[in-house]
Amino acid sequence: MTDKLPGPPPGFAPHFRNSPLTDAWEPLYSKREGDVLTIGVLIAAPHTNARGMAHGGLIAALADNAMGLACVLSAAGAAAGVGGIVTVSLTCDFTGTARIGDWLEIRAQPVRVGRTLAFGEARVTAGDRLIARASAVFSVPPKPSSARADAASAPPVG
Repeated sequence: MTDKLPGPPPGFAPHFRNSPLTDAWEPLYSKREGDVLTIGVLIAAPHTNARGMAHGGLIAALADNAMGLACVLSAAGAAAGVGGIVTVSLTCDFTGTARIGDWLEIRAQPVRVGRTLAFGEARVTAGDRLIARASAVFSVPPKPSSARADAASAPPVG
């Protein structure tokens, strides 16, 4: 694969998860391979800092997004009934740069998904260059018990 691409490589489709934060960075692409979720983006001016490099905030936010989704969508996450999760800790080590025209891939996978916490890791690359490594811890909200769910849906008393 080359560093400069006119669009997404084969296997990528428009990213299935939109949010107000990432709307300005569209188009985003993603693909799943087992428990691995990869988000891709062709770096353009809205993704860069004043020096024309992919902004660290973009890289960190997309790594957070990819790792969280990888944990939720993983076999372990599905088996545990994990729904939405919340980032508790995010670490991102920047090891290189990406520039306008580079295809950036954030390849995330779950490390462990438990009842209360989930752990993910990601590698961010532009072509064959490692741009960043990231890891995150996510809080897994408790599943509503059927008694609490029934009480929440009951009509108010009084």
